Amino acid sequence: MADKSSQGEPKPESQFAKRIDPAKEVLTREQLQFIRQVELAQWKKKAVKLRGRNVATGLAIGAVVLGIYGYTFYSVSQERVMDEIDEEARAAKLQAPKTGAN
Repeated sequence: MADKSSQGEPKPESQFAKRIDPAKEVLTREQLQFIRQVELAQWKKKAVKLRGRNVATGLAIGAVVLGIYGYTFYSVSQERVMDEIDEEARAAKLQAPKTGAN
């Protein structure tokens, strides 16, 4: 039977990508600088995705708002209720007999 370490699996005693807790362990200035550098690189990489999602979300919300706004103007322009009320008032005014109070 073959040894597991010869099959390409990492040896358990290797120190590659070991997780550390900066709050518990004392780190050198170089290690802290490296951690900040890696975190900044990861943040920049994620920021590009987030920016794209934010732009898409903003455009979608803007399209919905403009659609509602446009539909409101369209529907209000087709309403003739106030025009009908004004016409009825004019017609009633013309048909009413003139009295001394008018």
